[in-house]
Amino acid sequence: MKLHHSNKFYSIAQSYTILFDACRTAMYLGKAKRRYGMGKHFIERIMLAVTQVNGCALCSYAHTRMALEQGMKQEDIDFLLGGNLGHVAQFELEALLFAQHYADTGGKPSKAAWERILETYGKHISLGILAAIRIIMVGNVYGIAWGAFILRLKGDSDARSSLWYELLLLLTLVPFSLIAIIHSLAAMIIKLPLVSFNDG
Repeated sequence: MKLHHSNKFYSIAQSYTILFDACRTAMYLGKAKRRYGMGKHFIERIMLAVTQVNGCALCSYAHTRMALEQGMKQEDIDFLLGGNLGHVAQFELEALLFAQHYADTGGKPSKAAWERILETYGKHISLGILAAIRIIMVGNVYGIAWGAFILRLKGDSDARSSLWYELLLLLTLVPFSLIAIIHSLAAMIIKLPLVSFNDG
């Protein structure tokens, strides 16, 4: 596996928000798979589309391997990681465009984009799509920091990052995860909206 510099970095505060959002929706992915037939290839394509935007080399490698093991063609994976959606089945296209939009906006999509997903896929598959996006966003955030740390050790540090940032982000993963789980339970009890929009 060849590491490369990522497309973007997320702040410590953003990393917590991304973890919190993932905790809030993770359960919907399993439900969408078990009860509503959301296929594993569809999920992998969503995750690859998000990873392409964020440019996480570690996640690209891991999800390429998973996709190949699940029977996806290398050509299809290469297209997705190149940002090319021209070959994607019509049913999946809207979801992959939304996945790219979600990653581009750092988890703050437009309300119109989310409403289009709900209209296209219905509530249950839409929540599965959202969960898949948010889960891989967590992987990207921490994979980017870990990749930057490894490159730093190899003498190829990224000017946008620092050793302090990389170590702090990696060390906060466990405590942030525990806090995010409790926070997400509280959010469920008081019925906070699942999606925050960026329509300003």
